[in-house]
Amino acid sequence: MINKRTTTAGKRVRGQSAPVTYGLIVLCCLIFLIGPAAGLSPAYGTGDELLAAQRAYFRRWGVVPVELFGGAPRAALTPATALFIHGSWLHLLGNMLFFYVFGAMAEERMGHVQFALFYVGCGYLALLGYSAANAESQQSLVGASGAISAILGAFLYLFPKARVTSLFPFLFFLPLRFPAWVVLPFWVSLQWLAAGRDTSGPGVAYLAHLVGFSLGFVYAWVRFGRTTVSSRGTPPPTAAPPRAGPPAEQSGQWDRE
Repeated sequence: MINKRTTTAGKRVRGQSAPVTYGLIVLCCLIFLIGPAAGLSPAYGTGDELLAAQRAYFRRWGVVPVELFGGAPRAALTPATALFIHGSWLHLLGNMLFFYVFGAMAEERMGHVQFALFYVGCGYLALLGYSAANAESQQSLVGASGAISAILGAFLYLFPKARVTSLFPFLFFLPLRFPAWVVLPFWVSLQWLAAGRDTSGPGVAYLAHLVGFSLGFVYAWVRFGRTTVSSRGTPPPTAAPPRAGPPAEQSGQWDRE
């Protein structure tokens, strides 16, 4: 779904001070463009040669659970490096659109340094949690969705009454407006249902989404638990831009997270 966010009064608000959010988006895009997944650099070849380069790239910088828990050298760093690697254009765009929409408001509430640590820390733990549940998997796991899901969880606690206008494909893209406390739990329920499917092959790491979302919500609850319900219902004076995109599809022998 494509989302727009407004305050409870219906006034659209826009983030003006979110350098971490925008900086991380730019960084993820640049890393993708210079890597083999973008398919833009002739240095990686074409056809089978390009596919081989992509597999090697994902295995080097992504999380491979069996290596992470097998004591492989530098494997402990991969849950951090994997946050900046994406497997396809749709994977990148889907993640960055969600980040663009929800990240700025969370950053302004948390502060820049705290938000940066929150993003990397929750993203790392989300990937670690998925890997622990799939410790024998040899698939490479890449993507920022675990960290972005943590942002969604924090957003739900911090701004439960923020309005979200969503376009649902199965309703012929009819725009419907709901508060975040309706839209985000609905999204979580979809992740939960999808996580119950067979995950033996390459695909979407829904469990990482659930772990990230839970971490983000709990963190916001612990960190901002004294915030009154009324203040949580209205975003801060400046907030995030009004668009988000759908998750992207998977391709190749890696798990999109």
